[in-house]
Amino acid sequence: MTSPLARRRPLLAALMLGVALLIALPMATACGSPSAAPGASTVKEIAVTIAGRQVTPPPGRIDVAKGQTVRITVTGDAADEAHVHGYDKAADLQPGVPATIEFVADRDGLFEVETHDSKLQLFQLVVR
Repeated sequence: MTSPLARRRPLLAALMLGVALLIALPMATACGSPSAAPGASTVKEIAVTIAGRQVTPPPGRIDVAKGQTVRITVTGDAADEAHVHGYDKAADLQPGVPATIEFVADRDGLFEVETHDSKLQLFQLVVR
């Protein structure tokens, strides 16, 4: 016959494992693991192409979370400058060469992203 203590060992082991996991979970979250705040550490990739003064995808609004990193890649067929108003971020465009603008969207609002010389609207960035 087994003693009452021997019958409770599996339950005790499972309880100890559960306590260890509860202690470890907040530490993993604080260290930036994938279970950290949703959207806070992700990068929003936005790719735009300009050909014959046509923007692809067509200009529209793109939503991002406040605090999110935004990476905009623009490939055009003419020399120009892409610019994010309100953040004063820009990149020189050379024909056929992708140009990248990267920043943290740390201000709420609606921000125009356009080219300067050709005055094309690429999209509107909405930060909430």
